[in-house]
Amino acid sequence: MKNENTAIQTIYFSIAASTFLAIIKGLAGFFGNSYALIADAIESTTDIFSSLLVLFGLKYAKRPADENHPYGHGKIEPLITFLVVGFLLLSATLIAYNSIQNIQTPHLPPKPWTLLILGGIIIWKETSFRLVLKKSIETNSSSLKADAWHHRSDAITSVMAFVGITISLLLGDGYETADDWAALFAAGFIVYNSYLIFRPALGEVMDEHLYDDLIEEIRQVSIHVDGVLGTEKCFVRKAGTKYHVDLHALVNGDITVYEGHAISHKLKDTLIRKIPNLEHVLIHIEPKSHTSNISRTNSNKTY
Repeated sequence: MKNENTAIQTIYFSIAASTFLAIIKGLAGFFGNSYALIADAIESTTDIFSSLLVLFGLKYAKRPADENHPYGHGKIEPLITFLVVGFLLLSATLIAYNSIQNIQTPHLPPKPWTLLILGGIIIWKETSFRLVLKKSIETNSSSLKADAWHHRSDAITSVMAFVGITISLLLGDGYETADDWAALFAAGFIVYNSYLIFRPALGEVMDEHLYDDLIEEIRQVSIHVDGVLGTEKCFVRKAGTKYHVDLHALVNGDITVYEGHAISHKLKDTLIRKIPNLEHVLIHIEPKSHTSNISRTNSNKTY
């Protein structure tokens, strides 16, 4: 449960950071006459709700397997990721809409001091992105990765706002809407990032063949187990932060059923011990003398 607990602690950090920044951006945008900062505050507000969704998903995924969910509850993670992507798209839509409205409405240029606020926000959000992304890799959490990209998209909108306000202040009259155009451009970046988050989560739900490195590691560990002469088919599915594995192991065709059964248990225990992210491992024993009749698919070659 270490990975799950680490992920949950990281999400609490995201919620606190997004709440603080949403307040700072909203106040700075209102008093500093920057619509780009207000759009940025909207992005941070959606971050709060999406992080709450991720928190719910991570806590739900921690539930142990039961009669109705024999493989556990980990599949909720990519489903939560879809909802997070929905929030990203919603924030992009709101930012784009407000930007277009503001471009069409004459208004005063932003206050110079808003650049100082934005500079600090950019540094903080990029640092948050790198921290949460690192934790998502450590915990193998797709929803935590989505939350990390929320921080990056927030940093992007802040960078665009910084550029827009700078242009508006430097060029003066006629360029008051530069920060609005910057916010509109940032909305496009958010949509693109949404796709980058959505695609891996979809592959996880569809059980796509995405784990060649893990399969290679499973094979290398397997061939060092006494009694295992090689491996054949190996299929991997991801559920939350864990993986489920179906593996065909080759053994001497002349041994007894009891011996083959013992080898399969030893192989399963070894894999789970040496590769902690494995949760369910199903071993199918194949007699070595019959390997010529076994079908081969994708990268599932005989070792």
